[in-house]
Amino acid sequence: MTAKEKFTVSGSQLVDKVKQLIHEGNIRKVRVLHEGKTVFEIPLSIGAPAAAIGIMAAPVLAALGAFAALVTECTIEVEKVEKS
Repeated sequence: MTAKEKFTVSGSQLVDKVKQLIHEGNIRKVRVLHEGKTVFEIPLSIGAPAAAIGIMAAPVLAALGAFAALVTECTIEVEKVEKS
């Protein structure tokens, strides 16, 4: 089963919050929304080692940082895997 959560963060907190969510390990997908439109969507493989995900996500996080510098506020939508 999956569950969705939404977080509203300022642009300066965006990259740190996404990194934190990725390191939780039970995330299937991270979507960044600005004014109701999807700006970034980061699919994550379930069960992959955190180091591998960090390496693969590094270019995306760099682009996300550039985007964060341009916005004051955005929403992060997270799709989590719930263990039954």
